[in-house]
Amino acid sequence: MTDWLRSLGTTLGDVFSPHGPAMPAAAHSYAPGDVSIHFLLQLAIILAACRIVGWLGTRLLGQPQVVGEMIAGVVLGPSLFGFLLPGPQAAIFPAATRNTLYAGAQLGVGLYMFLVGTTLRLDQLRARVRDAAAVSIAGIAAPFAVALVVAPLLLGIPGLFSPGVGRTGATLFLGACIALTAFPMLARIIDERGLADSSLGTLSLTAGAFDDVCSWCVLAIVLATFGGGPGVAILAIGGGAAWTAAVALFGPRLFAPLARRVEAAGEISHPQLAAVLIAFAVSAFLMDAIGIHAIFGGFLMGAAMPRGPFATEIRRKLEPLAVVLLLPMFFTYSGLNTRLDTVNSPGLLLIAIGLLVASILAKGGACYLAARVAGEDNRTALGIGALMNSRGLMELIIINIGLQKGIIGPGLFAMLVLMAIVTTMMASPLFELFYGRAARASGELAALAR
Repeated sequence: MTDWLRSLGTTLGDVFSPHGPAMPAAAHSYAPGDVSIHFLLQLAIILAACRIVGWLGTRLLGQPQVVGEMIAGVVLGPSLFGFLLPGPQAAIFPAATRNTLYAGAQLGVGLYMFLVGTTLRLDQLRARVRDAAAVSIAGIAAPFAVALVVAPLLLGIPGLFSPGVGRTGATLFLGACIALTAFPMLARIIDERGLADSSLGTLSLTAGAFDDVCSWCVLAIVLATFGGGPGVAILAIGGGAAWTAAVALFGPRLFAPLARRVEAAGEISHPQLAAVLIAFAVSAFLMDAIGIHAIFGGFLMGAAMPRGPFATEIRRKLEPLAVVLLLPMFFTYSGLNTRLDTVNSPGLLLIAIGLLVASILAKGGACYLAARVAGEDNRTALGIGALMNSRGLMELIIINIGLQKGIIGPGLFAMLVLMAIVTTMMASPLFELFYGRAARASGELAALAR
């Protein structure tokens, strides 16, 4: 059956290829017009796959749409589509067009993080910053303790880490991967459940943001020890702190007059929206240039936007574009780099399962205990632990950087993709089990949704 599908794939690949059947994939050369036309075909297939898989995940498994989109990205890559129909997969997603897809992917994830920032309740953040810091520190310390034990073992297995990576670099990188929280997905789950204004929602979002910023700072140190030099870490951490302070201090003041005009008019005009997007792009560019990541620049600028009708209008205008059109491109770009067939032996599969279990216990368990110490009841603490254990989007970002920079090999990349998918799929059902049912029974979720 598989041979028949692959034979069919070769034939279909000749049909899809603009260069005909005689020219091998490596010889393809694309003019700008070819790349543009190919990108449109890719976009149509990406959107269709994300909608279909997302709908199936929502209806059959009760997962948020975004989880289905993440799985759709893997489905379109070499692990499934490329395995069954290598001809069409290679013709539809040739290497020559990856840069265009990458640009759309980065714009999508950055713009989505900007929108997440506009939903952050800064008043509740200030009120609960100490509790959020406690949960965040626990959610970082336990994963790094696991990495301290596991990383030396993985270094002894060929192909997981690159040869030039030492024990310290491997430990720091693996710890950052385990400590990450899927911040955009966390925000989307909280928003879909009507918990954005709740204490649980604010505590989880704040702790997740702290965890991810710390993980990116650790990644900057890893890149420095791997050959970038100490200036990489100094620029990333120092520059990130300086830009965060500048945005927090001047951002709300700069946009306050614009917010008043939007509130008076009842809608945001095209020139006003352009000004907002310029600020987003500049912030994203600067954070990426100093070595953190563009998504944090977007998030910071979103958090600095004045609340009320102004933020509501921004989300109304931009959310459909970011969520429906752009974000699926990121999931697909990541899926194109995922080869699950590299985990191809019982030993490697056992390592993948062990890494998954250790990561779940370290991150989820530590955040649960910290929330209990912070005074949350058992139900809320379990809900926080379930949400903080989700890694999806952020994990995909950091492991893609690790693969591109030559820190990890395809085998460990595939293991971490599996961890991202499984922990993200677990988050919503566990949250529903631990918190959602009881909250609905007490009327808490209904009240929050209203």
